[in-house]
Amino acid sequence: MLLAFDTATPSVTVALHDGADVVAELGSERAMSHGEQLAPLIDRVLREAGAERHDLTAVAVGAGPGPFTGLRVGLVTARTLGYALEVPVYAVCTLDVLAVEALDTGAVHGPFSVATDARRKEVYLATYGENGERLTGPVVAKPAALATDGPVVGEGAVLYPDAFPKPVGPTRPSAGWLARAVAEERAELLDPEPLYLRRPDAVAKHG
Repeated sequence: MLLAFDTATPSVTVALHDGADVVAELGSERAMSHGEQLAPLIDRVLREAGAERHDLTAVAVGAGPGPFTGLRVGLVTARTLGYALEVPVYAVCTLDVLAVEALDTGAVHGPFSVATDARRKEVYLATYGENGERLTGPVVAKPAALATDGPVVGEGAVLYPDAFPKPVGPTRPSAGWLARAVAEERAELLDPEPLYLRRPDAVAKHG
């Protein structure tokens, strides 16, 4: 069984895939506080599926890009579980997960972009071909610098309609689709390291 979760956005999303399809999926009801919410959600997903931690054969985690704190919670948890259970850990770019869902649900036809909220009035953006292959990015920049009239998946399009007038598909990543992307080898598998694209906010001052 494959456990998948993503903490790259304000939401926490967790799912379990049994090799055939997703058997349980849950998301956080409140934004942020990833550290408090991830472990209980993992326990609830396992319980819903009638599974236990020793049933897991792999862990999948969203690698971002995303804010430092949220990403770190997910990646540290994934690495810890992988080490404790002696199972492989696969990371996937969070924008790629949104791209797979948009493609499979028919939200996009032809080339498209994925944009998520990077805060500070910026977005993370990547562009994709008609088959969902990533062409450019991910990058972080002001929406105006990345503006496009083409279809844009993700929360970035909803937040910045002037730059992205054609919002389509899902706005935030789903752990269920992360699990499918990994199980079906639909996205590039990365080492479980965070895609920050930006220095962390909390930088030690050298006095």
